[in-house]
Amino acid sequence: MRTIPSTPSVVPADRDVTVYIVLDDFGSMGTAYRETDAASCDQQSVFDDLMTGQFNNPLRVIAFNTAEGWARDASKDIALLVFEAARVRNKDLSESARRFYERRTGLGSTLINFAAARRQS
Repeated sequence: MRTIPSTPSVVPADRDVTVYIVLDDFGSMGTAYRETDAASCDQQSVFDDLMTGQFNNPLRVIAFNTAEGWARDASKDIALLVFEAARVRNKDLSESARRFYERRTGLGSTLINFAAARRQS
């Protein structure tokens, strides 16, 4: 009988945490949920990675908590957090974060070039 190799669990060891994973688009190579270290699957890590352009073309952010038995699409919440942080910090969004924001909120990008607007004033 063939045995299937063990795959590391995406469920954190302490189990009662909310995990965030990102569906990223790699163009002709397809889409995939980005592999992430267990210590880097929290909301803050996904937020930081979006702010710094670490994703190719993020399509969706899924949040789940196995201890509480739920999962949901957190894309719009994350997009709004990234937008607000960029606005408060007068920082431009990375190209991938800008596309993610536009896709998830339906709002245009003309309002999110904060650093350029600040330089012109």
